[in-house]
Amino acid sequence: MTPILEVTQLRKAYGKKQALENVTFALEEGSSFGFLGPNGAGKSTTMKILTGITKADSGTIRLLGRDISANPALASEHIGYVPQEITLYEKLSAYDNLLFFGQSYGVKGAELKRKIAEVLERTGLSDRARDEIQTFSGGMKRRINIAAALLHHPRLLILDEPTVGIDPQSRNHIFGLIRDLNREGVTVIYSTHYMEEVEALCDRVAIMDRGTVKAEGPLGSLLEQYGRKAIYLEAPELTEAPSLPEVTKAEKEGSGWILETEQVSRTMQALMELGSRLRWNVKQLEVVRPSLESVFLRVTGTALRD
Repeated sequence: MTPILEVTQLRKAYGKKQALENVTFALEEGSSFGFLGPNGAGKSTTMKILTGITKADSGTIRLLGRDISANPALASEHIGYVPQEITLYEKLSAYDNLLFFGQSYGVKGAELKRKIAEVLERTGLSDRARDEIQTFSGGMKRRINIAAALLHHPRLLILDEPTVGIDPQSRNHIFGLIRDLNREGVTVIYSTHYMEEVEALCDRVAIMDRGTVKAEGPLGSLLEQYGRKAIYLEAPELTEAPSLPEVTKAEKEGSGWILETEQVSRTMQALMELGSRLRWNVKQLEVVRPSLESVFLRVTGTALRD
């Protein structure tokens, strides 16, 4: 299957600062791709280059098999972009904002009116269509921003930090909308530094830091390859972690111990046998689910920075 988007060796510098260094990835149609990294990692720069807002110093971007640099209209025709900053006219109504953005995408007349009604319904804001944006909460503004990006029925939707500073209701609504769009075949790039959002929404992930892609691939593969393999053991008698040759690291967590091991099954069996022999009062013994936090730590060597 030909990828809907192919990004190859993307580079961008601002003066002496290298913002992007050989960024490469590809997306299949209908996938949800998470860009995970701290502020300043290069996520927003990548998004702006994909949409044509910023020009790369070198590298190629192919959308639907065609080079964007040779066909710049491809981006505006097939990409919907939701920037990190709210880009709405505060004194205009939600409807009039959507009317303006729809016309800028080339959608007009009865088709535009139909699309405005559709995106307002999808974002749960039909009843606020005629209210001025300045009366909206931060989360509602984010939802209108997303609505504007959907007016021309894009094949690829790019969301840059869409849940920063919003209420739980709007966050859940955005999550539901993204899942619906995925099911309809829309490809989504979701840029964030919230790991739990990537785990909830994305089937493929790129970890970016300091302008480079440190790791990229299916979420499950990254968790398997880089995630911490560990067992959680809780028994009141254990004032120290049990010493087993398979355990590479042990640390106290809450009332129990996290035991890191590459031999999870063997270590679990050894703990059950040891606990039975020494008559531990075991409260909890379970395999720790790998997390993106542990993946990020192993790939970058540091915890995720805001």
